[in-house]
Amino acid sequence: MGRLRVLSGRDVCRILASHGFLEARRRGSHVVVQKVEAGRTVTVPIPDHSELRIGTPLSIIRQSGIPRSEFERNP
Repeated sequence: MGRLRVLSGRDVCRILASHGFLEARRRGSHVVVQKVEAGRTVTVPIPDHSELRIGTPLSIIRQSGIPRSEFERNP
């Protein structure tokens, strides 16, 4: 497992969009993205900050089901 790179909220939104998530709403400094799959809706809130703390991308990875490798540094 590689190290997570430093990500901004926009970077995370871009990664999620490439996996089929769409922006549902935006309020203040948070963006909520959703994806409908197999009769269920996956909702992930993302803070629109210039640099996210390490726990935030880990939580987003867990909620979205996207592989961690998408968020890691390239060697």
